[in-house]
Amino acid sequence: MPQEITVELKAKAEFYEGDEISQQKSKEFLEELGLPNGLLPLHDIQECGYERESGFVWLKQKKSITHKFEKVDRLVTYAAEVTATVEQNKIKKLTGVEAKELLVWVPVNEILHDPETSKITFKSYAGISRTFPADAFVAE
Repeated sequence: MPQEITVELKAKAEFYEGDEISQQKSKEFLEELGLPNGLLPLHDIQECGYERESGFVWLKQKKSITHKFEKVDRLVTYAAEVTATVEQNKIKKLTGVEAKELLVWVPVNEILHDPETSKITFKSYAGISRTFPADAFVAE
């Protein structure tokens, strides 16, 4: 169950409204955490927030989208609201993200980046994991 985004949480967080600033800040947050800046290719972002003490982040967009990461030939769906807890090189407790695996959409709940190998691993609660080159998720 995702954490509720309350007025109190927003008051403690770095909080931004509007697509342009939210696009910029979400990419900055990812880079600061050692993650590829193209992991969250959202559109029409209404708000984005990062509460550093707990590591909780959220992004709200007008509607869900499906994005194809061309370099790895993978489809990923992002819900209208995406939440997670982050730390250096890791996104965990991820909600609102699903990847297509064969004919099934599988929720992604954790993303790990290994800077030594430049690989990024996506994990699901179902025990499915896939590893790809991290540069496949860098925004151009």
